[in-house]
Amino acid sequence: MKIKASFLYKQSELENIFEVDPLVGLSTEEVSERIGVYGKNKLIKAKKTSFAAMFLLQFKNILILVLLAAAIISGVMGEISDAILIIIIVIMNAFIGASQENKAQTSMEALKKLTNPEAKVLRNGKREIIKSEELVPGDVVYLDVGDFVPADGRLLEVASLKIEESSLTGESVPVNKAVIDLIDPETPLGDRRNLVFMSSLVNYGRGKYMVTSTGMKSEIGKIAGMIQGTETILTPLQKRLDELGKILAIGTIVACAAVFVIGLIRGGDPLLLFMTAVSLAVAAIPEGLPAIVTVVLAIGVQKLVSRNVIIRKLDAVETLGCASVICSDKTGTLTQNKITIEKLVANGEISNVSDLKEKIMNGPEKMIVEIGMLCNDASIITGKDGVQEIGDPTEVAMIALAANLDFDKSAKIEKFPRVGELPFDSERKMMTTVHRVGDTWYSFTKGAPEHMLNCAKYYFSKNQIVLMSEENINDINKKNNILSDDAYRIIAYGYKHFDAMPEVSVENLEQDLIFCGVTGMIDPPRAEVKESIKICKIAGIKTVMITGDHKNTAVAIAKQLDIFEKKSLAYTGEELSKMSDKELHDQIDNIAVFARVAPEHKVRIVDAWQKKGRVVAMTGDGVNDAPALKKANIGCAMGIIGTDVSKEAADIILTDDNFSTIVSAVEEGRGIYSNIKKAVHFLLSCNIAEILILLIATIIGWLQPLLPLHILWINLITDSLPALALGVEKNSAELMKERPRSPKESIFAHGLGGRIIFQGIVLAAITLTVYQIGFVNFGVEVARTMCFAVLGFSQLAHALNVRSQKKSLFSARLFTNQYLWGALGISCALELTILLIPTFQLIFDVVSMSATQWFIVFIGTLSPIIVVEFTKLIGRIIRKKFF
Repeated sequence: MKIKASFLYKQSELENIFEVDPLVGLSTEEVSERIGVYGKNKLIKAKKTSFAAMFLLQFKNILILVLLAAAIISGVMGEISDAILIIIIVIMNAFIGASQENKAQTSMEALKKLTNPEAKVLRNGKREIIKSEELVPGDVVYLDVGDFVPADGRLLEVASLKIEESSLTGESVPVNKAVIDLIDPETPLGDRRNLVFMSSLVNYGRGKYMVTSTGMKSEIGKIAGMIQGTETILTPLQKRLDELGKILAIGTIVACAAVFVIGLIRGGDPLLLFMTAVSLAVAAIPEGLPAIVTVVLAIGVQKLVSRNVIIRKLDAVETLGCASVICSDKTGTLTQNKITIEKLVANGEISNVSDLKEKIMNGPEKMIVEIGMLCNDASIITGKDGVQEIGDPTEVAMIALAANLDFDKSAKIEKFPRVGELPFDSERKMMTTVHRVGDTWYSFTKGAPEHMLNCAKYYFSKNQIVLMSEENINDINKKNNILSDDAYRIIAYGYKHFDAMPEVSVENLEQDLIFCGVTGMIDPPRAEVKESIKICKIAGIKTVMITGDHKNTAVAIAKQLDIFEKKSLAYTGEELSKMSDKELHDQIDNIAVFARVAPEHKVRIVDAWQKKGRVVAMTGDGVNDAPALKKANIGCAMGIIGTDVSKEAADIILTDDNFSTIVSAVEEGRGIYSNIKKAVHFLLSCNIAEILILLIATIIGWLQPLLPLHILWINLITDSLPALALGVEKNSAELMKERPRSPKESIFAHGLGGRIIFQGIVLAAITLTVYQIGFVNFGVEVARTMCFAVLGFSQLAHALNVRSQKKSLFSARLFTNQYLWGALGISCALELTILLIPTFQLIFDVVSMSATQWFIVFIGTLSPIIVVEFTKLIGRIIRKKFF
């Protein structure tokens, strides 16, 4: 028995399908049978990858494999220290990567916390409390205020039942539930008023329902399945580094083979040639790069913590740096997630409540506030835990309005005590309370404007009560339409006077009302969001609203935030379901708002953008957002109002729930990528120099200028510290004025590859020149020492060159990076330690140098700065003249 759309069946049909009498419930035997068929009402946990498996997966990187091969060969050939250093770096990098991935496997644990541990159920004709996991389709369950719904089901009875479904729909306003029949199979989740859903919260009233779906078949179970089924995609940085690894690996193999073959042709010693080839492999691979990238990302993460961003995955912040689309949830992300009364309509005028004060309010305006305050079951309590809002959000908004206008609710309740009431009913769409006022009685009524107008006989305007006319009704409806078009939710207010305690009945209290006016309430946009969206536009980032709210409300908010413009389109989830993938692909560039969407729609929207080659950031806070958060290139969960599920599925968490914080994260992400490129630029230009030194020396037939230990020392110590410091360069002011980079863009784009090769050649030429001078004049040991010294020091000088691709290193930014100067100082000290202390000279096979030799090294050290500064100057002249 499979129920595809339980909201479409009549109650009697469901009773037959599930073979249950709603007055008796299931028997113990039937429950046992159904557990065997449907399983228990719990979410199935996806199989987790062990930490050991994740650790081993880190070694799939081709760069790492080449390094391991070099380490093994070095160990076999007796270079134990080389092998140990390489293996330590590789293991550290793998451990860090595995630790980060291990944190991302807890989404299902958070989902399980949302399920209710107990349920009140009717079985064998008796009401009893059971574990919610024992519920089966056909069970009859009771709901009261404060209960979490334990399973999906169809309502059988309601009494003013309101259920908050924000965890599923994303909308904070409770849904008025009703025992009704729906016939449209495309009815959105948020409009299925005859259903209740697992994990939602009973906000008001009570109800009774028949379970139709449990466990993974429930709506929240479907979300769990989507989270498990969504594959994690590689970030742009991961893709670029994988490409870089392949290029380096191929280049290394070709260079090593060339050196070995050329040496053999020249009649060289095979064993010595083999060791030279190993040295070349060590020179070609930037051993420190994986660790440097990880550390640079980690430093960026710490900077973002101070800006209210928690990064759950290191690569995530870099991905945000190339985001070109932000798909944002509306409620609580673009808006305040706080229903607020902003408009008041009385005396034929629309007023801003911010312009009102109790002392200057006349009769109907003042009456509206008092009715909203007294015909109300909500409360706002200030205690040691802060301000607590209890009750329906719309009623809380009425209490807040009265408080903001300096109305004293306690005094009013004491003066006008409640003596009777008619609770809100989804059919009447009104609520009425009766209050004693001295020796008289008043009934205060609030509700939907159309129902209130049908019940109104009089109109309270400008301190006069007149008969309600057709002209009055038309004017009220006109004002209501103005507010509706601006996405305000409208509540009407009226009252009735009695000389004696009235009979509490609909006929007596809710007929011949005196109509006072209406209020317009809305979940207002966050004040800072509009400016943030403007910055995103300048940065080439498109903002798209995705919400479970109604289309007109979503579009109105989007217009206020400048998300929705002249040529923008808005689609509902129902309309989206009817669109083919091609139609969505063709239209999506123009769609600014997706309204009334389900979780699967959000995933489809993200997927459509990704298929267009866009890097997508998705913000959200509810369970319904979790699959899309995981599917997106970068998922951004809200830290305050966000559910545990959304946080666990996300890549980053905004601790202040502020959309503008995303802008900070984007800027930081762009800065981190720029700095990683600087580190890559520095390391590769240095490594190319080392490759060329060994390759050219072998081809020419010179003795090996550098030993494997020299190269490893320079790569891991002399190079790595400055590269790391380059990773914390301050962000340029121009970063957020640039267009997002393409995720397909090579890390060598915009001439970086050419600069790396040219500067590598310059470093190699300088080093080989110094080596040859030393060899001719002082012998091989001194020449090798001079070569080791000039290569190390010239690379440190070169770190200053790569801080900017165009500007001179002598610009105003010369001393803005104190970490770089510190790194250069430490690296110089370490290099001098090797060159000056006899014990270390012995270990590294170097010798002491004379003043003349040191002077040659000094000139060689400064040469890269002179050459690169000259090329930058030529470039600036050309750009100024021709561009």
